[in-house]
Amino acid sequence: MSFQSYLTNIQKTTGNSLADFQRLVDARGFSHAGALGPGVKAGEIVAWLKEDFELGHGHAMAIYAYLKGKRE
Repeated sequence: MSFQSYLTNIQKTTGNSLADFQRLVDARGFSHAGALGPGVKAGEIVAWLKEDFELGHGHAMAIYAYLKGKRE
């Protein structure tokens, strides 16, 4: 599955766009103004996404990668 396919499936599954996830991550204090905070670990974000949105590990990691700046 391509990176873009992961992102597309996440939006279909959760109803949240990538911009929505960015706002949620900011609201939880993991990032500020779109930049992940120093010391924020992938495991923290992945665990939250799995618990609150019932995403699998690969899909949660795709969101983390997006938040870190990956776009392709």
